[in-house]
Amino acid sequence: MKNILSFASILFLCGSLTTFSQINNFSKYGQLIKVGFSTAPFPHSERINGHTYKKQKYPADVHYSDSSVAIFIPKNFNEKNKTDFVFYFHGWYNNIDTTLSNFQIIEQFYSSNKNAILIFPEGPRNSPDSFGGKFEDSSGFCNFMNELLGYLEKSKIIRSKEVGSIILSGHSGAYKIISSIIISGGMTEKISEVYLFDALYDKLSIFTEWVLKSNGRFINIFTPDGGTRELSLLMIEDLTDWNTLPLLIEEDELDQSILAKNPVIFIDSQLNHNEVIYKNQQFYLFLKTSRLSDKTKKGN
Repeated sequence: MKNILSFASILFLCGSLTTFSQINNFSKYGQLIKVGFSTAPFPHSERINGHTYKKQKYPADVHYSDSSVAIFIPKNFNEKNKTDFVFYFHGWYNNIDTTLSNFQIIEQFYSSNKNAILIFPEGPRNSPDSFGGKFEDSSGFCNFMNELLGYLEKSKIIRSKEVGSIILSGHSGAYKIISSIIISGGMTEKISEVYLFDALYDKLSIFTEWVLKSNGRFINIFTPDGGTRELSLLMIEDLTDWNTLPLLIEEDELDQSILAKNPVIFIDSQLNHNEVIYKNQQFYLFLKTSRLSDKTKKGN
């Protein structure tokens, strides 16, 4: 990987600034760049007047104007003819910075040793809202990928704009943006895996159809009180009716071997709604057992 921006020189890029706290926290793992894209989920015309939830107004200038995208390139990332990507989307009342600080997303991603780039677009910022912005528009995700690939190539982070596999993952309200990418994002054939962290609140038919048609890997972890248990069990019934045999397992019985051998897994966790992302290093385990290739040291 040549001529990548050094951490000391991560600058104000397209209207967004990477904070010094992020640089200090993550420099030992690789390159973190925060940049604004015109094709990022926000701003969006449907939130030009903000959003109201339970009679409280969330104005657009505070919650729906941030076009930031966090791009993390791990140490020893190997440029190849195709690039694999892992996407993460936050849930309600969060943003990129709070999520990276609280849920060990970069640390877990780095520890998985996968030769991929982590992409984290800003969603509704600190808002109780599952709306996916431009990623809900037809081909909105494809438009984003074209801008992302152009930026990475111009920055000499990748040598080719050919996409390998894409993993979509997210917490809580992220189900909506993930389902939109699957059904109308324009790159469904590239999506190889989907991870829902206590996030199956709706769009059951979209996720079920994707499992049935894609031959992809699907992991859904749910909690007793997060509000996703009922739909998770219903999806298991639906898949079984279609002669697909998903695995339902208690989290304390889970190990890497089980994750690697079973492509469709529903994990019954006793953790709370936020803990399912990081408490038992779940994001790391899912990625570690994914179909993505591992990094190798330069020169090997």
